[in-house]
Amino acid sequence: MIDKDTILALFLQKTARPLNFKEIVSHLGLGHKEARAAKIILRTLLRSGDLVMTRKGFYGPSDDMNLIRGLFESHRDGYGFVIMEKPGERDIFIPSWGTSGAMGNDRVLVRVENWKKREGRVLRILERAQKRIAGRLEATKSGFSVRPKDKSLPYDIQVTSKDRGDAKIGDTVIVEISEYPADRKPASGRILKTLGKPDNPRAEVEMIIDEFNLPKKFSRSVLAETVTVARQRPEDRGPGIEGRKDFRALPTVTIDGERAKDFDDAVSVSITKHGYTLSVHIADVGFYVNWNSEIDREAGARGTSFYFPEKVIPMLPKELSEDLCSLKPGVDRFAMTVEMDYDRNGGRLDARFYPSIIKSDARMTYTSVKKILIDSDRTERKKYEHLLHDFEVMGELCALLRNKRLQRGSLDFDLPEPEILLDIQGVPEAILKAERNYAHTIIEEFMIAANEAVAEHLEHLNIPVLYRVHEEPDPHKIEEISKMSGTLMKGKKLLKPKDYPDLLKKIKGSREEEIINFAILRSLKQARYSNLNVGHFGLASQCYTHFTSPIRRYPDLIVHRILREVLQKKRLSDARREELDKLLPDIAFHSSRMERLADKAEREVIDAMRVWFMKDKVGEEFEAKVAGVTPYGLKIRLRDFFVEGFLHVSYMTDDYYQYNEQLMKLVGRHSKRSFSIGQKVRVRLERVNREEREIILDICEDKKISRSR
Repeated sequence: MIDKDTILALFLQKTARPLNFKEIVSHLGLGHKEARAAKIILRTLLRSGDLVMTRKGFYGPSDDMNLIRGLFESHRDGYGFVIMEKPGERDIFIPSWGTSGAMGNDRVLVRVENWKKREGRVLRILERAQKRIAGRLEATKSGFSVRPKDKSLPYDIQVTSKDRGDAKIGDTVIVEISEYPADRKPASGRILKTLGKPDNPRAEVEMIIDEFNLPKKFSRSVLAETVTVARQRPEDRGPGIEGRKDFRALPTVTIDGERAKDFDDAVSVSITKHGYTLSVHIADVGFYVNWNSEIDREAGARGTSFYFPEKVIPMLPKELSEDLCSLKPGVDRFAMTVEMDYDRNGGRLDARFYPSIIKSDARMTYTSVKKILIDSDRTERKKYEHLLHDFEVMGELCALLRNKRLQRGSLDFDLPEPEILLDIQGVPEAILKAERNYAHTIIEEFMIAANEAVAEHLEHLNIPVLYRVHEEPDPHKIEEISKMSGTLMKGKKLLKPKDYPDLLKKIKGSREEEIINFAILRSLKQARYSNLNVGHFGLASQCYTHFTSPIRRYPDLIVHRILREVLQKKRLSDARREELDKLLPDIAFHSSRMERLADKAEREVIDAMRVWFMKDKVGEEFEAKVAGVTPYGLKIRLRDFFVEGFLHVSYMTDDYYQYNEQLMKLVGRHSKRSFSIGQKVRVRLERVNREEREIILDICEDKKISRSR
C-alpha cells in the first residue's frame, strides 16, 4: 500500500526536481486505486507543510524550495517574526503585508524573500493555535466586532447579530473564530460566552482561565482510566518490584516549597573514596502512564501544568500527581534514578541509570534547609539531627557543581519573581519579592546535573530524544549590547556570546548592572524543546534535556519513556528510531507552544493580583525605581511591594521626552533630564484599570526626582 513515507522517500532519495502528479504515479508505478490514495496523501503532506505545490502544479519538499516552517509571533502593529523550527537559525521578520492572516503562535510555512535582511512572507498557515479569543464586544458600522484583549493580535473578529447572542456592547466575551483573516477579508466568529465583571480575585483567575481557553476538568474517560491506574500501588505489587534497584535504605529527602503538593524529585548524597555520589530520584510517571493511553493523550495536549496563586491546573489527575506518583515521605514509590559519581573538585566521573524503588525519609522545605545550613538554627538542626551530615554534604557538592558551571560560562542572573500572599478569602494581602536561598540552589544544581547526564547518555547512544535547547543571541542584538556597554563603561570591545558571563561579572554591583542585565536578557532567545541538539547557551551546556519534572512537564515524561526503553532493550531497532524521529518534532513544537501559553497566563494572573492589591491605594505616593524604559514611558517597580506599574510619557509634562534606544533612556529635549533602568523615582498611583489589568502611575513633580542611582 502507498503511504506518506513512500512518497516522501521518492522526493528525498530518487528525484532532484519537483514532480507533477502523473510523474509521481509513474515513478512509483501506481495503479488506478493506489493513485487515488496517493492524491489523498499528497493533500495531507501539503497541509502539514512537508510538500509544497507550485503554481504550475508541481510538488516538491518545502526544504528544497527555500521554504521554512516555524512559530509565528505577532506584534500589535501588524508585523511579526517567525521562530524557525530548526534550532540555531535566526528569526525571520514578516512585514504586515506578508502575514497572510497569521495570528500569534500559529505554525506557518514561510518563503524567505531576502536572506540578508532575514525577511519573508507567510505562504501557508499549517496549524492554527487560537480557535477561541477573549475580547470586548464593540459596535461597528456594519454590525459588531470583538476587539481581542491580547494586544499582539492586530485583528478584530467580526460578529453578526445572529452570532452575538445575549452579549451587550462593552461586555468581555469569548468568541470562537469561524473564519480566519485572509487577504483583505476580516476574521469572523460567534460569541460563545459572556464573562462578566469579576467581583473578587478568585473569580478573576477563573476568568483568565476562560480567556486563555485552559482546560478546567479531565474527561470521564481520563478519570476512569485514572481509577484503574491508581490501584497499582508499589506496596501492593510484590514481584513487580523485581528489576528495580532498591534504594529504600538510602537516606533520601525531597526539598520543595511550603505549598508544594506534587513531589517530582528526591535526592541522596554520600561521601566516597573518589569524592561524592549523588543520586537524583525522579517520579516514575512513565510506569503508570503508557504511550497513547487516555491519560497520555490528555497530558500531551496540556503539555504542562499551569500554576496560579492557590490554584493549579495539573497536567495529570491529582490521584497521580499528588498521590501515586508523588514522592511522599515514608511510603514506597517507583522512581527513575540517576546515580552520579564526582571527584573532590566536582568533576563528574560516571553516571548510571536505573528504574528504582525509594522511600523518602523527609519532606523538607527550602526554608527548613536554609535554617539548617545557613542560619544554624538549633531547633531545626536538632529536629533533623539524623540527616544533618547529608545536608552538609549536599551543600559542599552544590558549591563545587555551581562553581564548575559558572567557570564554563553559564549565565548567572538573579531574576526577582513576585510571591503573592492571599488572605482566607483569596484577596492579595501582600506582594513580595520571592525569597531564593541556598536550598533552592542545591536542588537547582542537582537537577541540572541529572538533566545533563541523561541527555549526554542518550546522545552518546545516538538515540532520538527531546533536547532542551537555548540558542545563542542574534548577532544584531549582541552588537547593540556592545555599543551600550562600550558607552556606559568606556570600553569599545565588540562582544561575542562567550563574553556575556565575563561582562555580567564585571558589572556586578556597578551603576550599570541593571541596565546591562536587562539588555542582555532582552537579547536572549527563549529556551525551547527540539529533537535537534544545539546546546543550551544560558547554562553553557553542550547537551541538555528536561528529565526531572515528569509530573508537570510532558517532555520530561517522553524522555523518561525513551530512557526506560533503552535500559530494557539495550538498543533500539532502526524502525523504532525512525518512529521516534517522526514523533518528536511535533511533540517538541507543541510542548514549546504550551509552555509559552502557560507563561503568558501566569503573567496575566500576576498582573490581575497586583491590580486587586493596589485598587484601594489610588492617590498614595510610593518610592520606586525604573524597571524598564520604552518609547511610550517607564515601567516602574515599587520599593515596598513587588508591584509594577506604567508611567506613560504623556504624564511627564515638564518636557518633551525622547527615547534613546542605544542607552535605553528617556531624555528630555530641553532639560536633558533622563530616566534609565534602576533610577529612583517617586510616583503617585493615578488609577487602576481592572479591565486591562493595568496600574497607571504619575510622577510626583512636587518632590525632587533623584537622577542618580
